[in-house]
Amino acid sequence: MRRAVVIGVVLLALLAGGIWLSHSRSRQEPLSALRTAEVKRRDLVATISATGTVEPEEVVDVGAQVAGQISKFGKDRNGKSIDYGSEVEEGTVLALIDDSLYAADVASAKAALQQARANQISAEANLLQLQAKLVQAQQDWDRAQKLGPSEALAQSAYDSYKAAYEIAKANVGVGQAAIEQAKASIAQAQASLARTQRNLSYCTITSPVKGVIIDRRVNIGQTVVSSLNAPSLFLIAKDLKRIQVWVSVNEADVGHIQAGQPVSFTVDAFPGRLFHGTVGKLRLNATMTQNVVTYTVEVNTDNSDGKLLPYLTANAQFEAGRRTNVLAVANTALRWSPRPNQIAPEFREKADGSDGSPRRGGSSRGTPPEGANVPHGTVWVRQGEFVRPAWVTVGLTDGSRTEVEGEDLTEGTVVVLGEQSPQMAGAPGGASPFTPQLGAARRNAAHGGGGEGGGGRPGGGFGR
Repeated sequence: MRRAVVIGVVLLALLAGGIWLSHSRSRQEPLSALRTAEVKRRDLVATISATGTVEPEEVVDVGAQVAGQISKFGKDRNGKSIDYGSEVEEGTVLALIDDSLYAADVASAKAALQQARANQISAEANLLQLQAKLVQAQQDWDRAQKLGPSEALAQSAYDSYKAAYEIAKANVGVGQAAIEQAKASIAQAQASLARTQRNLSYCTITSPVKGVIIDRRVNIGQTVVSSLNAPSLFLIAKDLKRIQVWVSVNEADVGHIQAGQPVSFTVDAFPGRLFHGTVGKLRLNATMTQNVVTYTVEVNTDNSDGKLLPYLTANAQFEAGRRTNVLAVANTALRWSPRPNQIAPEFREKADGSDGSPRRGGSSRGTPPEGANVPHGTVWVRQGEFVRPAWVTVGLTDGSRTEVEGEDLTEGTVVVLGEQSPQMAGAPGGASPFTPQLGAARRNAAHGGGGEGGGGRPGGGFGR
């Protein structure tokens, strides 16, 4: 029994010593240095980023309606052979297809038409003969009727005159039908001639519009075959002064796109230049790639200087929202939560032990926003060696900074962005030498970078 008591006393002493040692170490452990920044007024622009392709506003695909070998290219308005970039007028000859077979078909059709016309003339002459025979037969039949079957006219002769008259009258009908048949043959020959002449004209490929050749898909000597689909020979852009950007927008962002919305974009060909345009149309025929649904948005832009070339890749930024001269904090300020020993004593009991965020009614300065539809958050303000909470209503975000509004938040208020270790705090400027300085952060922010705020999307607002 005595041994058990001794063992128990020793265990209690060791437990008490461990608790005291842990407590003393925690008291001696220095608090991490806090990274802070002032709340400032600034302009915020929320954008949607997407990629697209520069496309001519209207393109005409010129094809061939007959088969044959390309024998020659036409001349543009400068007298040069048709090629990429050639400027053409409406009706300009683009190319010639070997027309030997089609010219032979035209000659054959002309001969058939002449034969049909000759057949009509022959049929009309035959009709005149048949009509003359009818007159003679009718006169003979009239005389036979006057005499009648008698001693002067035998019965057989009487019947013969009658039959001759009927035959002559029928032959006239046959002659008239032959003329109509000849006329129909002429019409058929004329249609055949028109068809062969049209096929012959198709051997000359002309431009249907005024524009610029942006693609030549055939060479001299190449044979084109026209079957169910007309082969494409040239691609003509009607007007490269007006051009479009076809941008693929994710279905999650398409609800923020509307006609007339301002858009800025860049192309790799001119990295230092920012182009501007407006949303013209949202196409409803969505496409799915790897279970991702995207919609094509047409962005209209001016290309009077001709810098934008067809099919360049464009990086577009749709302006989804804009705020002017509003209070804004870095997004990291809305995401950071202090440890309990960093919170001012009067707020500790009212803080949520899980993440350090204050509960409603926990601050004597400022009132938490009401309403389930009001996006809200919490920032932490320096109060001596501790921090205290400040509730804010969250607005628009540009991806690095967020619009905020609160009773306890004014311009110049110092809020906490995060913490750093004592070793980092000892570095020049109180931060790691690899951390961008404030001036660099401001420059990055001015160019859309993360700056002091970093990326991310806090409790409310919209940003990409």
